Amino acid sequence: MSKLYIVPTPIGNLKDMTFRAVEVLNEVDLILAEDTRTSGKLLKHYEITTHMQSHHMHNEHKTVENLIQKLKSGMSVALISDAGTPAISDPGFLITRACIENNIEVDCLPGATAFVPALVNSGLPNDKFVFEGFLPVKKGRQTRLLFLAEETRTIIFYESPHKLLKTLANFCEYFGEDRQVSVSRELTKLYEETIRGTAKEVLVYYTNKPPKGEIVICVGGKTHK
Repeated sequence: MSKLYIVPTPIGNLKDMTFRAVEVLNEVDLILAEDTRTSGKLLKHYEITTHMQSHHMHNEHKTVENLIQKLKSGMSVALISDAGTPAISDPGFLITRACIENNIEVDCLPGATAFVPALVNSGLPNDKFVFEGFLPVKKGRQTRLLFLAEETRTIIFYESPHKLLKTLANFCEYFGEDRQVSVSRELTKLYEETIRGTAKEVLVYYTNKPPKGEIVICVGGKTHK
């Protein structure tokens, strides 16, 4: 049956794979993986032998049309990323949109994604929040930070370890040194940690202890005094 399954995979701890996710990956005709080497370890762990094909940000524009033809021919396809839910700061949007445009059913399974536990762990208001993903590296970064400085909802960012200090320094500059920040690192893994405090306090902490691993930053919204 023609269907695209969006399948979340663990962000660290392999035990966070759902029973349904394993079942779907075993039953589909093809698995699209962001990095076949990374996903190969996961599939081997769960003894999944379904054929796997590379699908990432550098080739997805070229491969979508061919994949749509495969789906139209009756194939069932599952999309996975290196970790978490596909299309959240990962490939997935283009093929999902193409399937919808071609009346091909899309089924997104619930499962792991990094920003939800980071947000809940932060202690910051989570009744309303905005997900920003990665900030622009150069062009548009200042403009975006100036805009977000006025945001009253909790803001969620993804960041790499070697850019964390720069980003925290930017928060001090544009949001103010006293803005509340929570940095979650290596979620679900052995060295998981969450550091909470003002932007200045968290910057000082990571200046003295260079960070490693995947990072989610939650920033409290602007408060009107």
